[in-house]
Amino acid sequence: MNTKNLSFILNDVEINIKVNPSLPLLDYIRKEKHLTGTKEVCKEGDCGACAVLFGEVIDNKLNYKTITSCIYPIGNCNGKHIVTIEGINKQELLLHQKAFVDENASQCGFCTPGFIISFTCYLLNNEKYNLDDAINSIAGNICRCTGYHSIERAMDTVIKELQTKNELDKIDYLIQQNIIPEYFKEIKKRLINLSLPQETIPDKSAIFIGGGSDLFVQKPDDLLEEEVYLITERKLNYIRESNSIIKIGSGTTFEEIKQSEILNKFFPSLKNDVDLIASLPVRNVATVGGNLSNASPIGDITIILLSLNANLTLSDGEQERNLPLKEFYLDYKKLNKQKIEFIKEVSFHIPPKKFYFNFEKVSKRTYLDIASVNSAILIEVDNDKIISASISAGGVAPIPKLLVQTNNYLKGKKISIDIIDEALQITQSEISPISDVRGSAEYKRLLLNQLIKSHFLKLFPQKIFENELV
Repeated sequence: MNTKNLSFILNDVEINIKVNPSLPLLDYIRKEKHLTGTKEVCKEGDCGACAVLFGEVIDNKLNYKTITSCIYPIGNCNGKHIVTIEGINKQELLLHQKAFVDENASQCGFCTPGFIISFTCYLLNNEKYNLDDAINSIAGNICRCTGYHSIERAMDTVIKELQTKNELDKIDYLIQQNIIPEYFKEIKKRLINLSLPQETIPDKSAIFIGGGSDLFVQKPDDLLEEEVYLITERKLNYIRESNSIIKIGSGTTFEEIKQSEILNKFFPSLKNDVDLIASLPVRNVATVGGNLSNASPIGDITIILLSLNANLTLSDGEQERNLPLKEFYLDYKKLNKQKIEFIKEVSFHIPPKKFYFNFEKVSKRTYLDIASVNSAILIEVDNDKIISASISAGGVAPIPKLLVQTNNYLKGKKISIDIIDEALQITQSEISPISDVRGSAEYKRLLLNQLIKSHFLKLFPQKIFENELV
């Protein structure tokens, strides 16, 4: 049996157990600890009914985020503070619970604990509150019967109540305002003093898991029978910049990408792009390495990194090797990687001259949906002349595709409608989409054409005009 010693705090109780690290956190919460306020609904991280708070000390500061416990391995909870709805409940209603009651923001009540948890996390994480940001914080929570206006009114009531200026520590203030219980004051000290089991060495046959946001949807039962190694143990969540090279650890989450000052400095549109990829609780756990290793032909982060001409560092725990991301994908779900290897790092150069970046995606829903077709571009331009172009495309081939021939054609050309049209003819010869539930092959060909036109229309509005595009 694959087991691991874990130490963490669950609500107000220190937990020291030996457990299968692949056990979904939700199963432990409900079946072992009988904390049934955290609900099991979709088991895919889509609805938010299973949301819990995930607290950890980073740089001597206690930080919280929401995670979907139904697809989160308990092994990643080592040294953390996990908070269910029972962990914030008091004898009397909390301020935001009372607001939900007063505004009739709960009907069947099945989803309500998840909403309260997500809203609590928003109140913990922000110094200044506004309703739009609060609404975004619950974007991963679905209500099937109440409707959302009453929930928005409840949040608005709480935000107005908390707008008064205060000089207290954030935790102390929220305790005083009846948002969280008293024991939160001691959590930081307790986590720092927590005695953690020694890090394990991965077995050569182990399956490597990042946040588990995809694997625990695909095969949660199979993972319970496998030897697994959790990437979080290697502390690979970092984004660094040196000598015009950006390095991203494979354990970096989507939300860390969104919030990165380094990436936002060079790619200011990326913050909005990441919002299209997943809900906040999923972005809080989904990792770069997991997205790349999943090998989905429409992986959004993969398509973005392909356009940036990224390189990978692969490791087997002892030796490392490097290869371009474009050489990582051999065929559908087939990787240029040994089983004992994992992605350690992704890196790419910042172009020395003026460059532009853009990401486009079409899906059935604008937010929280898988792409039908997606595309990204990194292009260097000097006096309207294309110095280099790197366009990637997803959903149009068995693998995430870097459009090498199209990119080569664009190099040295001046930006114009005619050049784009000629480039798109080459693009069509490079792709091989298939018909599936996300659209017909013909539809995907048309979509990619339109997305590439959109790149140029958005980046060069003085050169490309919408009424000229067909």
